[in-house]
Amino acid sequence: MCQVVGVSSRGLRAFRSRPASHRQRSDMVTLAHIKEQSRLSLGSYGRPRKTEELKEIGLNIGHRRVGRLMRQNGISVVRTRKHKVTTDSNHKFNIAPNLLDRNFTADQPNQKWAGDISYIWTREGWLHLVVILDLHSRRVIGWAVSNRMKRDLAIRALKMAIVFRSPLKGCIHHTDRGSQYCSHDYQKVLR
Repeated sequence: MCQVVGVSSRGLRAFRSRPASHRQRSDMVTLAHIKEQSRLSLGSYGRPRKTEELKEIGLNIGHRRVGRLMRQNGISVVRTRKHKVTTDSNHKFNIAPNLLDRNFTADQPNQKWAGDISYIWTREGWLHLVVILDLHSRRVIGWAVSNRMKRDLAIRALKMAIVFRSPLKGCIHHTDRGSQYCSHDYQKVLR
């Protein structure tokens, strides 16, 4: 191996038995503190914040060194988004039984539909998107977008799906138990 790399075997043995340099020892101490901070912050502290914490405990090192140690040791920041609750199940409307029972496959088109409401962040604020899928083809057959979440938004998506597909009697429409889907107006369009 030494001949391939072009070093003497004596030099390799000397390198292996050489004690760690001051810089390597300092990096090991710093890395231990970085790992501890990462554990205590549940992975939410990034390079600048970890550098500030290290300076507070008396280690005077720069943010580039902290970034290098984090990168070399696979320490990354866990980015989390605030969870936004989209379903209002606390309402007085009737709730339909779950006919699909987690069987989201269909043999033919217009046999089973599924719908949901989602939020999309844009530069101008949150947008609400209602989508209805045909579970046979997984195609979007109805959708509607608005900056306000009202039941007419869900009704618009349903009407688009009905006009686009003209389903026969017996088509199952599956959604969550949100108030938009359980409202009287939505149920009337479904019937």
